[in-house]
Amino acid sequence: MGEVILDIEDVHKSFGPVHALRGARLQLRQGEIHALVGENGAGKSTLMHIIDGILQPDSGEIKLDGRKVRIASPNEAHKLGIGFVHQEIALCPEISVAENMYMSETNSSPAWFMRYADINRRAGAVLRELGDIDPTVKAGSLSISQQQIVEIAKALTLDCRILILDEPTAALTETEAKILFRIMHRLADKGIAIIYISHRMAEIFEHCDRITVMRDGCHVRTADVAGITQEEVINSMVGRVLSNLYPAKQAEEERSGRVILSVRGLSESRRIFDVGFDLHEGEILGLAGLIGAGRSEIVRGICRLEGRASGEIALNGRVLQLHDYRDSIREGIVYLSEDRKSDGLFLDMSIAANVSALDIDLISNGMGLIERRREQARARELGQRLQLRANSVDDPVSSLSGGNQQKVALAKMLSVNPKVIFLDEPTRGVDVGAKAEIHRQLRALVREGVGIVVISSELPELIGISDRILVVREGRIAGEVRGDDMTEEKIMHLASIDIGPAAAHG
Repeated sequence: MGEVILDIEDVHKSFGPVHALRGARLQLRQGEIHALVGENGAGKSTLMHIIDGILQPDSGEIKLDGRKVRIASPNEAHKLGIGFVHQEIALCPEISVAENMYMSETNSSPAWFMRYADINRRAGAVLRELGDIDPTVKAGSLSISQQQIVEIAKALTLDCRILILDEPTAALTETEAKILFRIMHRLADKGIAIIYISHRMAEIFEHCDRITVMRDGCHVRTADVAGITQEEVINSMVGRVLSNLYPAKQAEEERSGRVILSVRGLSESRRIFDVGFDLHEGEILGLAGLIGAGRSEIVRGICRLEGRASGEIALNGRVLQLHDYRDSIREGIVYLSEDRKSDGLFLDMSIAANVSALDIDLISNGMGLIERRREQARARELGQRLQLRANSVDDPVSSLSGGNQQKVALAKMLSVNPKVIFLDEPTRGVDVGAKAEIHRQLRALVREGVGIVVISSELPELIGISDRILVVREGRIAGEVRGDDMTEEKIMHLASIDIGPAAAHG
């Protein structure tokens, strides 16, 4: 690692009465990968937005190469060699990948002077380092993970000296993440300083050089990754010892064994093939598998959210007639999407309106009019249960941290008194403290008799919260693990290696 390239000292930022940053500081060295961690609401995003010129500090000092600077706008940040890959994808879907990557050039030149063949060639050269993406296709035609790679490629087109990556692997497959890490290390070797924001400790400890912990808008500590443990980082983030990240599971003898949900012969086009399983009372059932294996497709097929799935779905022994998701909701089967901001929540609407959105009849009068008091009371009740941190249930969901947004999405599911809840990546982008709270809530729900199925790409989490795990491979159930067999090695073996039916269930 080289000399200090960025030095931030005693930065303050308030939004009305809310103090987002209180004496924050950060020191970044040339050629290092520097992790920035903290719970949602710790001030990480505010500090990064100040570095990128999106926000201006109320007070404090920012030095670049030892010289005090004022970063007045994102354009100014770009001129200073600062690139920011945001967690939220912000590509224009109707124009090509190459045009998105070189938008500043295409916007500043008349179309008849723009050499599109040249930008396609240049974009292709950058993309070949990251993955096989055609620079001429429309950005909107790409998958979420491919769009994330384009966002990273877009930042790399700048003459970056400092690159900020905000949860860059959240939407990437394992293979794509490995490619990203290789690129990160290659850029660091060239002297580029990288700020890496992530909740994934395994990634941080494998790929980062130093780590800075923030809490309540303040700098808590900075340390070499090699000289600190994950437990010390987590305790610094939350300000307390967090020893029970995963609540105790029910003993086998405590479970009734009664089948809540039975799935038989579930198939859909060329994505799901003869899937069958039972969900028992008192258990959390995990669904594991590589990204693209068909986990979400299976769950969405059960809930009749997409495609034309066939097969038998029985709830408490009664075979259901499900034609669409409304039928599923009426029967008490609900689904929480992995993309809470696009599929799970209405960000500009109030917390109360979001909580009641699945079935407004529950908070309406005989004339079909929404009774706001009932709506607000239900939202407050569920908010208290989930330890939602908000000033009022009338606040827009967009004003909440990622962890609290996820609690609103969960409250929305609970508002219809579900019998079975499918949760797709329920803690993605959620800080460790909120994760622990969500885990406790899930365990409390199954003790009340609610059936829960969880999809998670974080295997330690899936093992920590699940009583039993089904492994999905290429649209089929490849096997089941439980007890001492619930290891990452066993799960990855079933997920990635083609084995026969006998071996899968043996």
